[in-house]
Amino acid sequence: MIKILIDSASDIEQAEAEQMGITMIPMEVRFGEQTFLDGVNLSHRQFFEKLIEENEIPKTSQINEYRWEEAFEALTADGSEVIAITISSKLSGTFNCARTAAKRFSGKVHVVDSLNAATGERILCEYALRLIGEGMDAEAVVTQLQEKREKIRVIAVVDTLKYLRKGGRISGVAALAGEMLSVKPVVSVIGGEVKLVGKAIGSKRSNNLLMQLVEKCGGIDFTMPYGLMYSGLSDAYLKKYLQDSHAIWEGHVRDADSIPARLIGSAIGTHIGPNAIGVAFYQK
Repeated sequence: MIKILIDSASDIEQAEAEQMGITMIPMEVRFGEQTFLDGVNLSHRQFFEKLIEENEIPKTSQINEYRWEEAFEALTADGSEVIAITISSKLSGTFNCARTAAKRFSGKVHVVDSLNAATGERILCEYALRLIGEGMDAEAVVTQLQEKREKIRVIAVVDTLKYLRKGGRISGVAALAGEMLSVKPVVSVIGGEVKLVGKAIGSKRSNNLLMQLVEKCGGIDFTMPYGLMYSGLSDAYLKKYLQDSHAIWEGHVRDADSIPARLIGSAIGTHIGPNAIGVAFYQK
């Protein structure tokens, strides 16, 4: 038996992980003196309610070796192999902690650096489940994941660079310029890191830029997992994007409601703040 273990930076909450037949290991998020487990005792909506109410930016913690080892111990106890999929090693030390912990399990645990986060990490997990369902062994699945992760593209429109700057994910100069010009920055995960790839004034122009960047990547491979994501307490910006980008989906999906769309969790939401929208897909 092969089991999938994924961290909460994938924006998979505990209840959903159980439905998918996988195990989710949560990151910790701290608001002042209070510590929560992402997607366990702090839902994604509850996180954004607190983020908007609180003045202080919350802090997230990587998953340490001990917690990984504890999870590996439980999952391999019945003789199963484990494939652990983590947030990009360039965004967190979580991957290195998992890889170190895995060395104690004599090849029974395989750790895959997604080189991504949020829905980008999730769709790698969904692909792993597909391969396991097809009867592929663990080593072959890992090889496929490491090959296909290079095709994953995550592109998002962020309402402000403030959160990325405070989290150290993007330069202060870039963030300051964005805030002064009141632009909506467009960011992408490139080589496992968050990069500023464009900027536009207003939601209409930013949506157009988002569509152009999807097309520039060669378009979406609809035979592979894909999805939309948003942050905050409303999906209004996402619905507007779907109206503007109908040409991308036409002929590939039944209707807009059938496109997977998920609320971003605290592990990533801490760094991008509310009112962001994005798309994650495998490029053709």
